[in-house]
Amino acid sequence: MVVDPRLVLVFISTCILAINGDTDPNDAASLKVMFQSMNSPSQLNWPANGDDPCGQSWKGITCSGNRVTEIKLPGLGLTGSLGYQLQGLTSVTNLDLSNNNLGGTMPYQLPPNVQHLNLANNNFNGAIPYSLSDMTSLVDLNLGHNQLQQGLSVNFQKLSSLSTLDLSFNSLTGDLPQTLSSLSSINTMYLQNNQFTGTIDVLANLPLGSLNVENNHFTGWIPEQLKNINLQKDGNAWSSGPAPPPPPGTPPISKSPTHKSGGHSTSSDGGTSDGGKKSGIGGGGVAGIVISILVVAAIVAFFLVKRRSKKSFSDREKLDNQPLAPLTSNEVHEMNSMQTSSVIDMKTFDTSAATISLKPPPFDRHKSFDEDEFSKKPTIVKKTITAPANVKSYSIADLQIATGSFSVDQLLGEGSFGRVYRAQFDDGKVLALKKIDSSVLPNNLSEDFVEIVSNISHLHHPNVTELVGYCSEHGQHLLVYEFHKNGSLHDFLHLPDDYSKPLIWNSRVKIALGIARALEYLHEVCSPSVVHKNIKSANILLDTDLNPHLSGSGLASYIPNANQVLNNNAGSGYDAPEVGLSGQYTLKSDVYSFGVVMLELLSGRKPFDSSRPRLEQSLVRWATPQLHDIDALAKMVDPALEGLYPVKSLSRFADVIALCVQPEPEFRPPMSEVVQALVRLVQRANMSKRTFGTEQGGTPRGGMESETQDM
Repeated sequence: MVVDPRLVLVFISTCILAINGDTDPNDAASLKVMFQSMNSPSQLNWPANGDDPCGQSWKGITCSGNRVTEIKLPGLGLTGSLGYQLQGLTSVTNLDLSNNNLGGTMPYQLPPNVQHLNLANNNFNGAIPYSLSDMTSLVDLNLGHNQLQQGLSVNFQKLSSLSTLDLSFNSLTGDLPQTLSSLSSINTMYLQNNQFTGTIDVLANLPLGSLNVENNHFTGWIPEQLKNINLQKDGNAWSSGPAPPPPPGTPPISKSPTHKSGGHSTSSDGGTSDGGKKSGIGGGGVAGIVISILVVAAIVAFFLVKRRSKKSFSDREKLDNQPLAPLTSNEVHEMNSMQTSSVIDMKTFDTSAATISLKPPPFDRHKSFDEDEFSKKPTIVKKTITAPANVKSYSIADLQIATGSFSVDQLLGEGSFGRVYRAQFDDGKVLALKKIDSSVLPNNLSEDFVEIVSNISHLHHPNVTELVGYCSEHGQHLLVYEFHKNGSLHDFLHLPDDYSKPLIWNSRVKIALGIARALEYLHEVCSPSVVHKNIKSANILLDTDLNPHLSGSGLASYIPNANQVLNNNAGSGYDAPEVGLSGQYTLKSDVYSFGVVMLELLSGRKPFDSSRPRLEQSLVRWATPQLHDIDALAKMVDPALEGLYPVKSLSRFADVIALCVQPEPEFRPPMSEVVQALVRLVQRANMSKRTFGTEQGGTPRGGMESETQDM
């Protein structure tokens, strides 16, 4: 028998792979990020430098082949957050991190194919991420006993396999979304101890066996269909008296509306028990009058609220009338049926006027963005600070050699907190060195500086410039960052040279999405949230593939007098209006500054340019009135694009800008919604390489190694 040597080679290779137990690199990377985000818990006994969770049998990790399929780590006292890279765990079907002390906002990106998701009994806050809408494999979802807030903005239409839903013991608000009626497999639902409002009519025809809605603010009547199941309903403001007729299309339960006020259902004619002596208005007539009064009262109340909200509603109505909104028509229909207010899709104001609130968007109602919360109270409680182990400590002598004694020839730029130098070490590695001015951080605050370094060293995201080292000697304070050869976005847009071509449209959208994800991480994943305070194109660095990296993250949040330093540099065109009035930076002022950067990407103009005519010097003031005029928008586009862009993509890009640069901070969307809108834009645009060139676009600055950084 002759054996093909190629088969032997394949067999040997397979055996070697099995012996090594090599885990899929994406799975390994995702678990390492999660491990770091959970403050590297020693109780897991995961190897610090391990990269093979399947082969090394990490605690709580189950694999099939080289893919991670289950993560079960309940009740281990875990702290920190879940990180930002869980979407790479595409084979995970069971994620159980219940009964720990994890906190922060729930990550927007979760394992996409998970069937059993249990994050109960933790300290998660903020909103439930909309991305759950696309997790079509979900069977069990348990988010109970957390601190989740805001409205339930998940679209449940695709979750046809969901059997158990537990959202109990949180602080969720608003009406139940209409899409809950799509849960065709739901058996058990726990909504107790929240702040839900409105009726529970949407649950009437679900195949529920158990439902708990206790201790909310529900009103209206309990649907007849729910009276024969295991229903717990106390602690709400249920209506008494005759119930209104069911909406059109509802399967009839009996021939007449039931009366909760006494006994069983009676006859359908609404007559009385006195043999017809009262020939006037019967019970049905009384019900009709009551309903009419309620309807009139609701209409009057609606218009009173509408008048109070005229300004905000009219602003959004302008967006509503645009032919190219960020959502497709099908998605608009889906979102309309939810009866919830969405910052990205304003059309819900028109379709559910009877139940929608015209107050500012709900994501602001339970989350303070006061400066006191972020900069006046540092994110880590004062204690004895030790130097972080995950960054390198450099000596002044090392850095002097690497920068030629801080030679002018090695100067990359000068920002708000000090100068940035190019540092090349003996091993050939090139890094960026930030030398903090003594006026920003006095020489005697070395302990504070080590704490700043420790805080920044915990920030890890693909679109955030990584801190790799620091130096604190002889009263000098320096930060060492990774170096990005292609310089800053500011240089690419405003200082073109012979070695580079203009950024194509694909690259501009890609850069905007990357920075949006970085800010989403800082605002909604980090716990407590990190306000950047200094978003501008000079702080967006581009690598050789033109991937963006946000520099300076955390620095302005942790330096004690950072606000004063930044306010001294006012007038750049990036600051939100409220910053100029109060001098205070918030999450919402970051959103505004990001919108200005997007406007910079669209127009190619600087945020403030004194060389232009007076009415065009402020980019936001000049551009905002034109963002929803398609003809004016085409004239506003950066001429360097030479018309090579999809018109619909441009219009949707402008829609997102308009939301971010609204003068009222409460109307600006959270960054998770901005990310969501830009992802949709990318998906719909289907950025074709055949039409618009390579994915990166432009030409990397191979002949240059300079970058302007304001970290």
